[in-house]
Amino acid sequence: MTASTSMARKAGIASFIGTTIEWYDFFIFGTASALVFDKLFFPDISPAAGTLASFATFWVGFLARPLGGIVFGHLGDKIGRKKTLVITLLMMGIATAAIGCLPTYASIGIAAPAVLVACRLIQGFAVGGEWGGAVLIASEHAPKGRGIVYGAFAQQGSPAGQILSSLAFLGIGLLSDTAFDSWGWRLPFLASAALVVVGLIIRLRVTESPEMRAIQEKKQVAKLPIGEVLRTAPGLIALGVGASAIGATALHFKSTFALEWATSELGFAKSAFLTVTTISGIVQFIVQPFGALIGARWNPRTALKVFLTAELILFPIMFLMIGTGSLPLAIIGMSVATMPHALYYAMLAGVLAEAFPTRIRYTSISLSYQLCATIFAGTAPFVGQSLMELAGGQVWPVVAYSALLVSLSLYCTLALMRRGAAGRAAAGAETVPVSA
Repeated sequence: MTASTSMARKAGIASFIGTTIEWYDFFIFGTASALVFDKLFFPDISPAAGTLASFATFWVGFLARPLGGIVFGHLGDKIGRKKTLVITLLMMGIATAAIGCLPTYASIGIAAPAVLVACRLIQGFAVGGEWGGAVLIASEHAPKGRGIVYGAFAQQGSPAGQILSSLAFLGIGLLSDTAFDSWGWRLPFLASAALVVVGLIIRLRVTESPEMRAIQEKKQVAKLPIGEVLRTAPGLIALGVGASAIGATALHFKSTFALEWATSELGFAKSAFLTVTTISGIVQFIVQPFGALIGARWNPRTALKVFLTAELILFPIMFLMIGTGSLPLAIIGMSVATMPHALYYAMLAGVLAEAFPTRIRYTSISLSYQLCATIFAGTAPFVGQSLMELAGGQVWPVVAYSALLVSLSLYCTLALMRRGAAGRAAAGAETVPVSA
């Protein structure tokens, strides 16, 4: 094994570990918002309003993500991917552990939800800069022709974080309701501190990416990355937002909206439906790498058409199977619907990364994905709950909305690949795309 190949594998593993920790931190908030935050931080309003307020707090983290993408994208395109990723990991860990120590409304009144919102903003700011850098530190270290495959290391952090989040709450779900509500819910947040230490040790052993070092040595670093992005690539950014729509949103429909719906409206026990989301996460973790491998061997456009068309059919069916109230059908529905989503999500990072030149790549892919997260992913539980309330408890509007997001992703992903390829050709292949 050559030194470059060894470092590429280290970069891939570091990317995976780091994003796993970041997404674990981000997802435990979503799980807690569905199960307990309404009672602990919004106790003086009706249960339905408390659920909406809890989901609105969940969304706050997504509001900060584009800002985090801009700030850390700027740093990542100026000082390098590695240094920036160390900062994002530390910031996320501190904010998450702080939530685990936070007094509730019963102790400090209105200050409790205010501080909760502040911590969630910091979480969102940190994860806004994490994803793009993790994708690039892996894909830019990749051997020639393996960019999509190595970019998928970062994508594996999402299902891994979901699995850890679900397992953490499954474990404390064995506690009595009184113990869970008083102190048990804090344990997953406090555990983040130990995970961050492990992540930092691994991440500090990775060198800066070769493509970033090259533009630093040639003094081709963008002076103001966000300005260059908005001047030269606004259309690509818009397509990147649309391409990411169901990739950024599907998990929050499943692990947050569906969790609250199933436990409050359909009669599922918390532990039972957490089992559903855990199995779904395991399915995604197993299936997802095959998406990158298929994308590297097939025509990528053909692969994405197949994956997203299958998702267009299966994702709505998932809601209908959960709505039966049957645990086996819920497991089957969510697991089967997860497969095409996982295959598409594995390719998404590489598709976004190769659409932009190296000098503005961190800012560009971060802004695309994080704007999508704010517009679509962060609002998914709130919009889903609101649509269901307007429909008198019927889930069909949520089914239609999810199908709309899949269709948007299909159209924008294919358009982004066409325009990104045309732009590189017109620019004379200024940089080697990460999947070339």
